[in-house]
Amino acid sequence: MDLVQVDIIGLSTSPSSGGAYALVLGEVDGSRRLPIIIGAFEAQAIALELEKIQPPRPMTHDLIRDLYDAVGGEVTDIVIDELREGTFFAKIRYTVNGSDEHLDSRPSDAVAVAVRVGAPIFVSEAVLEEAGIPIDEADELAEIESSSEEEPEEQKDEPKTDLERLQAALAKAISEENYERAASLRDEINKMIGSQN
Repeated sequence: MDLVQVDIIGLSTSPSSGGAYALVLGEVDGSRRLPIIIGAFEAQAIALELEKIQPPRPMTHDLIRDLYDAVGGEVTDIVIDELREGTFFAKIRYTVNGSDEHLDSRPSDAVAVAVRVGAPIFVSEAVLEEAGIPIDEADELAEIESSSEEEPEEQKDEPKTDLERLQAALAKAISEENYERAASLRDEINKMIGSQN
């Protein structure tokens, strides 16, 4: 399995998200972004560690880190390796007593552990191909959208295809850093393109 290293680009939310956040991972040596929708608790756990804020009592992910330490285990990395029916799957890979092991995990929990232990985060190439959003493509789409705004009046009335409208909305969502909306639009575009083939 080909793996691509990613970093945390940010956490974002929108008023319509119902308390959900988008964890945005960015390719270290590339331009793709991977938004993953996570819960408020997990977002808080990641944000607290990124900001180096120590809660008065250990949180769940602190406990997991301390448990690895107590049993002599070491988290080597985390891997987001699968996307099934819109749900991401991850593994926390670790060594204990010289043996390489892994635990299945939600990506949000795996990332919360990774930031606590300083472990690198990887995404499989297949997942990035399916769900990643190329930023340069979004920039091109934004240029198309802005150039279409400068068209003469008679051309503006020409109907756009559904695909073009979705692509323009995707570019806008990315430029506004509304990654939850971008992920939803990306999925709609993929379904539309898949049904055309």
